[in-house]
Amino acid sequence: MSGPGRYQPDPSSGIKDVKDLPTTKLVARQRNHKQTACPQCGHLSYRHKLVTRRLHDLGDLSSGRPIDLLVTYSHHYCSKCNKHFGIDLSDLAPAGSHYTHAVIDRAVGLVVEDRLSYRAASWHLWRDHRVFVPFASLQNWVEAGGKKETG
Repeated sequence: MSGPGRYQPDPSSGIKDVKDLPTTKLVARQRNHKQTACPQCGHLSYRHKLVTRRLHDLGDLSSGRPIDLLVTYSHHYCSKCNKHFGIDLSDLAPAGSHYTHAVIDRAVGLVVEDRLSYRAASWHLWRDHRVFVPFASLQNWVEAGGKKETG
């Protein structure tokens, strides 16, 4: 039984093979729209196809498992301006990112506010939040001020 002042070792400590780590908990999310306005011209555009995007989120501490969001969203085609576009997911994660805003904000906070090294911040994110973030990603986020560059 755990309690205040009682040390509980990390159950994943000492694991050398990735296959031995806790399995990921998948959480399904839907952003499936039949029609939506084109962001360029405003024309009402019909759904063209469905796409799934996997995003790493802060993990489930009670079970000790990482969480991945499987976001199924619709892609649309605007017949007026001949453009394909997807539903905006910028509220969940930056464009092209594999991590949610919650992970990026927490990671940048650990390095900037808590003054942890990239290695220590990466370990902290795994130990306390069950999300693995490579050192290079942490460095890119911190240097960009927590924002992903577009373009």
